Amino acid sequence: MGANAILKSRMEELGLTQEELAGRMNAALAEITGRPGDVSDRTIRNLLNGTSRRPIGRTCAALERVFGCPVEDLGFSAPRTMQHPQEDPVRRRTFLTSATGSAAAAVPVVAQRRAVGMSDVARVAAGMNALVTTDQHQGGHANLELAALRGRDRVLELQQRNASERVRRALYALAAEYTDAAAWSCIDARDLDQAQKHLNESATYAGLSQDGPTEMSVWVSMAIFAAQRRNWPEALAAAQAAQASSSARTDPFFDSLGRVRAALAYAALGDGRAALRSLGSAQEALAKAPQRERPHWTAFYSQAELDHLGAIVNHRSGRHAHAEAMAHRALARIPSAFRRNRALATAQLALAQLHQGDTEQATATATGVFTIMDGTPLPGRLRTLIGDFHRDLFTLAPSTTCARDWADRLRAEWSRM
Repeated sequence: MGANAILKSRMEELGLTQEELAGRMNAALAEITGRPGDVSDRTIRNLLNGTSRRPIGRTCAALERVFGCPVEDLGFSAPRTMQHPQEDPVRRRTFLTSATGSAAAAVPVVAQRRAVGMSDVARVAAGMNALVTTDQHQGGHANLELAALRGRDRVLELQQRNASERVRRALYALAAEYTDAAAWSCIDARDLDQAQKHLNESATYAGLSQDGPTEMSVWVSMAIFAAQRRNWPEALAAAQAAQASSSARTDPFFDSLGRVRAALAYAALGDGRAALRSLGSAQEALAKAPQRERPHWTAFYSQAELDHLGAIVNHRSGRHAHAEAMAHRALARIPSAFRRNRALATAQLALAQLHQGDTEQATATATGVFTIMDGTPLPGRLRTLIGDFHRDLFTLAPSTTCARDWADRLRAEWSRM
């Protein structure tokens, strides 16, 4: 006699505990017989440890209803009264005989809708990898938003099927992740009204998921969204909510992510000391973060991204030489495939150089943005940053030759977009 590895595997696939399986089997028996079932945790333990290799008819019928397959496929031998004909598996029916011998019901086994398991979650989650790659290469755009929403819709379709509590929470987390990706695409494209709509929906799914990292992702997106609207008090509040989350308390990686968003908000509010203190804390936390598997949406955050955001913090705090140094560090680390991020860091470097009076070098650096994004329209955030550079250039050095050359290049590039 040995443990039933098949049943154990099927339970894990559906995310079912022993207590949950007993509850589902009792619900199945109530549907079949019209009377409450009496399956207990002990019944499930006996099924798992091999004590029960040929369960009674009621137990077999309940197992078949829950798992949507014959008990033989679960590692059991069916009682002779309910063994399934081999020649006609599609039409076979299970006839449950009660303890008194009366026929209670006929249950069409294969007519049952297959329950959703963690392998289904993994399959639909795989699409997030492609979204992350597209975002890093091209930035936010309408097609990326639509792809994210299609992924969300696939997840919500799975939610309509039978699933354990664990699987259902995982599906809500994934729905939040896809919807958050759609929101992020809109933020990057500067379609902020649409981004707000997606963020509200993502927050709902994140709450239903009861998953810390998923809720953290919504706070981070809200901080970025508020920053794009230049609502710095709201950006700071969202960053502080991220710092106070359970994920930030238990994982230095998420703690770092919340602290750097707070640093950006403090700098924009004119509190340079608090900004640099938060930036230093973000660096310390990231250095302590262990290497582990995290959700897809975290792929953007690394030492390179922290250096890039640190350049923004220093620039906003008036420390332009430090901003230039951190932008150089970021560009040395950002992979070449991450074109959008490299272009953003390059524009930030140009701003730091401009505010140190190096106009010629700054315009040459800013022109590099178009080279990096060659063949791809600039996302809205990047266009806004280039616009900031253009405005500052003509405020600080309007009569220089390099400023006029830059204006000509900008008009040419804008006309192609």
